[in-house]
Amino acid sequence: MAVDEAPAATPAEPSPAPAAGHGRAGRDLPVAIAVGLGLGALVLLTLFFARPWFQLIIVLAVGIGLVELRDALGTVRIRPPLVPLLAGAIAMPVAAYADGAEALVVALLLTVSAIVAWRLVEGPVGYLPDVAAGVLAAVYVPFCAGFCALLVAPSDGARRVIIFIAAVVCSDVGGYAAGVLWGRHRLAPLVSPKKSWEGLAGSAVTCMVAGGIMLPTMLGGAVWQGVVYGLAVVASATVGDLGESMVKRDLGIKDMGRLLPGHGGLMDRLDSLLPTAPVAWLLLVWFVPS
Repeated sequence: MAVDEAPAATPAEPSPAPAAGHGRAGRDLPVAIAVGLGLGALVLLTLFFARPWFQLIIVLAVGIGLVELRDALGTVRIRPPLVPLLAGAIAMPVAAYADGAEALVVALLLTVSAIVAWRLVEGPVGYLPDVAAGVLAAVYVPFCAGFCALLVAPSDGARRVIIFIAAVVCSDVGGYAAGVLWGRHRLAPLVSPKKSWEGLAGSAVTCMVAGGIMLPTMLGGAVWQGVVYGLAVVASATVGDLGESMVKRDLGIKDMGRLLPGHGGLMDRLDSLLPTAPVAWLLLVWFVPS
């Protein structure tokens, strides 16, 4: 979740000044906060009072994210097959929730096979980049989102999902605050000029504290496990954030879409969550088996 990055034409050029009413993040911060709180409330309500609807939220988010990603790739004439990807967006989270990790892997393999076969009918021109992008999209979006369905499946799944999402939010907020207050040394200037080592340290401290509190109090784990969990979330969330920033820079776009005011597209909010979901599921299964 990149709230502290702003586009720059090249690393050598100064970053453009934020628009009136925008912070250093280059976003309308009050609107962004309001949208984030609204999404958070929707997630909490469905988690605790209508868990099947939470599965619907996962499927809808994955579907919208795939459409945004395909449209973004279309700017460079790469068109991964959308129909099998959307089928996978339904199959992978549902299979994961119903039958576990093995079913999720099977659904991924079937989706990849469908992508390869579907693209065959359109001819050889651009076949390789289209299929490669389709496979990447299938792994990046619905497969990773399937681990969120795995998190929510146990009886204590609502708490597991909250710990997962809260840790990513803590990484985001801690990194933003530390970066704004003390950020001086760029972390990856060629990818995200606004990200700093100080911001990364802020993310790490915030996540370690949050993990050290949440894991013992909500799932009965040990404090050290929560600290390790927090560090792992920082690593995966940062890689996901920088990875999506690299894709957007390669495509020459600022945001993946315009669905969420103050945020950009839905994929701009999923960039840290998606690669963190497998990490969160694996560590929570290891540390506190359900």
